[in-house]
Amino acid sequence: MLNGLFIPGSMVTSTILIATVGISIWAFGNESLMRKLVMSPYAAKNKKEYHRFITSGFIHADWMHLAFNMFSLMLFGRMVEANLVYSYGAELGSGLYLLMYLSALVVSDLPTFNKNKNNTYYSSLGASGAVSAMVFAFILFEPTQKLLLFMVLPIPGFLLGLMYLAYSYYQAKQPNRLDNVNHDAHLYGALYGLAFIAVVRPITLLEFLQKMSNFSLFEILPF
Repeated sequence: MLNGLFIPGSMVTSTILIATVGISIWAFGNESLMRKLVMSPYAAKNKKEYHRFITSGFIHADWMHLAFNMFSLMLFGRMVEANLVYSYGAELGSGLYLLMYLSALVVSDLPTFNKNKNNTYYSSLGASGAVSAMVFAFILFEPTQKLLLFMVLPIPGFLLGLMYLAYSYYQAKQPNRLDNVNHDAHLYGALYGLAFIAVVRPITLLEFLQKMSNFSLFEILPF
């Protein structure tokens, strides 16, 4: 297991980040390209355009959307990649990481696909589902590592994760929400990240329990 801030190499994360930024910027000024790549459940079902499950993860709605997802990927994705490379070697570890990222894009969109496959007007885009998978994989690796709530309050990752899951679940159940956020993708991406790591590296669960057993409630305090 890797600890600390130094990450010796994150080739796949860097490649995904560069590709996503490049394609997103290209699509910002190209409406035709945006329409071809966006996740349209109706087009995926009726026109067999299944590539949209993947391509929609490489485009974003605006600069803020892109910056937030790529910043989160840079912080957490490289840590997850490094842990898999450390555990399985460069070739297999990097392959597992790439598989995790791409499959998370698909899995996180499946609930949205099922809900909107007959809706000609619905579309979604962004890497949030896969990024959520990376964040929660990191939390499984380092559950007591403090993360910033609202970029201000440091709290243990497992607690922030529980709060995030509860919020995403609640928001996903609201029939008339107005925030235009695909909370289903966030929720199922997060759960998929946990499940993927648990399957490909089962010892992580034992390490998680060990770290939690050594955790003190006093560590929740920000000082």
